[in-house]
Amino acid sequence: MARRALGEERIGHLGTLDPFAKGLLVLVVGRATRLAPFAAEWPKSYEGVMRLGVTTDTDDLTGKVVATAPWTAITPGQLADVIARFRGGYAQTPPAYSAVKVAGERAYRRARRGEEVALEPRAVEIRQLEIIEAAVPDLQFRATVSAGTYLRSLARDIGAALGCGAHLAALRRTAVGPLRLEDAVAPDQVTAGALRDAAVLVAHLPRREVDPKERDAVVHGRPIPSTSAPIADSRQPIALFAGDELLAVAEQSGDLLKPRVVVAED
Repeated sequence: MARRALGEERIGHLGTLDPFAKGLLVLVVGRATRLAPFAAEWPKSYEGVMRLGVTTDTDDLTGKVVATAPWTAITPGQLADVIARFRGGYAQTPPAYSAVKVAGERAYRRARRGEEVALEPRAVEIRQLEIIEAAVPDLQFRATVSAGTYLRSLARDIGAALGCGAHLAALRRTAVGPLRLEDAVAPDQVTAGALRDAAVLVAHLPRREVDPKERDAVVHGRPIPSTSAPIADSRQPIALFAGDELLAVAEQSGDLLKPRVVVAED
């Protein structure tokens, strides 16, 4: 739909949504697709519902029920203690039905064939986690998490810690980095005029202004002199601007800035 509306084949994204989930999907268009890696670590925010007492094979409401357990004995204090334990960093195992690759193949494809899928835990960070309403067995929650975190796994793990199991019953993404759902447009309202300046994708990087002569060099991929002393980590990306126009992202090499990703046109 977006490709047709924008007349552009080069369209990427900053993280897909599970089929049952709703909310913000950030698209990157045209030359801005080259900048997506610089926003890959942006945190994501969600609102959703965990349902206690029922475990599924997909860790969400679309899966097959594999276990049930009573939840009525869980006290508000126990719930608060478990939720607090998951704030911060923890080692999270992705769902068997996920896009994580196992020996070059997506895990969900193996799971759909009935194969046992064993995935390695990965470090994630739960930056914010609060229960908005505990209408048990449903727990309405709000969370902000690091890139790569599975909210399905979080629901599953909280249920396991409570001793009753759980799955993710609803999910809505409300933010990706500085981008908010309330500022988004509906899929059928995507137009070229609705596109944001791609500079938002590198707003967190160090910035360097260039003069007209340097601009010509940068847009053709040629290095320009650095105005600062060489830094120890020359891999630190630096956004090059001419006024409000983002030209490129460069890396410092000795006393030069070498454009690595050029987005401005000549």
